[in-house]
Amino acid sequence: MDAEETTVFVVDDDAAVRESLRLLLETYGMRVEDYESPAAFARAYRRGTGQCLVLDHHMPGMTGLEFLATGAVSDLPVILLTGQGSAAIRARALHAGAAAYLEKPVDIATLVDTIRDALSPTGISRS
Repeated sequence: MDAEETTVFVVDDDAAVRESLRLLLETYGMRVEDYESPAAFARAYRRGTGQCLVLDHHMPGMTGLEFLATGAVSDLPVILLTGQGSAAIRARALHAGAAAYLEKPVDIATLVDTIRDALSPTGISRS
């Protein structure tokens, strides 16, 4: 999938993180929509192709894992980001259907490669 066909949704309660991810991903030719909470994203989301969700885990109200568990984004590859990671959170994220789990601060090249892998026909191998 070409980068210009890709829409990446970024959900993070930190405005600075959202803005920096937006700017960096746009330099790779990706369209980015960002939201401050899972609820704001859910209100705006319309199913489509060539989409990926980059979802922060630690947010007030509803965590990324809680949102993932609702099944509201079962049609999207989800990359869960966290600044306070653990093996348990990683395992829960992958079990809940996340395509990948990355810890902040995330290397932008790694994130871009992970997004591309998640959108590829074969997806990400979680073995």
